[in-house]
Amino acid sequence: MKRFAFGCAALVAAFALSVAVAEELKSGLAVGEAPGAFNVNDVTGPNKGTSLCYRCQYGARPVVAVFTRNVDDNLAKTIKEIDGLVEKNKSKDMKAFVVVLSEDAEKVAPKLEALAKKNEIKNVPLTTFDGAAGPEDYKISKDADVTVLMWNKSEVKTNVALAKGKLDAAAIKKIVAEAEKLAK
Repeated sequence: MKRFAFGCAALVAAFALSVAVAEELKSGLAVGEAPGAFNVNDVTGPNKGTSLCYRCQYGARPVVAVFTRNVDDNLAKTIKEIDGLVEKNKSKDMKAFVVVLSEDAEKVAPKLEALAKKNEIKNVPLTTFDGAAGPEDYKISKDADVTVLMWNKSEVKTNVALAKGKLDAAAIKKIVAEAEKLAK
């Protein structure tokens, strides 16, 4: 009987561990990987109306890149916080950009323009990428609603992947804290 109880307990523990591991969402480049070049359509940045590679433009500087599939209030809060960090860390040449992954970028562009205007976003270009899958080499999971990659000296230092509905106040706080570390 004790063996049976021990066996059941071990099974329950193994199941709980597998559920916990399954809940961890993997999306985007792993820490230590080098981000590659990809083009976006600039909606609100200094190159508004053009297609360009911000990864290429920013080079080895500290960069926060937010990949998202939705434009909502929590994304706006996240962008506003990052915009403030970029402003605060101009002397360190910190950069950031947001990429909305969409099959219909023309529908998203007015939302990004409104978000930038309403929140007075000045330092973070808001862009679109043609295709919900994102840049192939970046390995953005179809299950990720938001993937935040932070790199410095062309090496990913932080990866935060969030499923739909998981970009909340706690997640925003975590993203901002990681971005602050990046600038140091």
